[in-house]
Amino acid sequence: MACNIDHTLEDVEKKLASQSDYVPVDLYRSSVNFLKGDPNQEELNELFHLLKKYDLASEEEKLERDKKISALTR
Repeated sequence: MACNIDHTLEDVEKKLASQSDYVPVDLYRSSVNFLKGDPNQEELNELFHLLKKYDLASEEEKLERDKKISALTR
């Protein structure tokens, strides 16, 4: 899922907010806390892409993304 665009903290916060109704509450909270902790550019990009179109992902895909978000944000 390589991307040439560096997403800003604000981009990622907006993406998280737009997907907040779909992301499990515990992962939403850990993501919010993670973003307060000065993540690096690679981490911002990774979280952005895990959240991108989360609402449209299959249940299986959501479970896979949930694992990755959990690993990234804890």
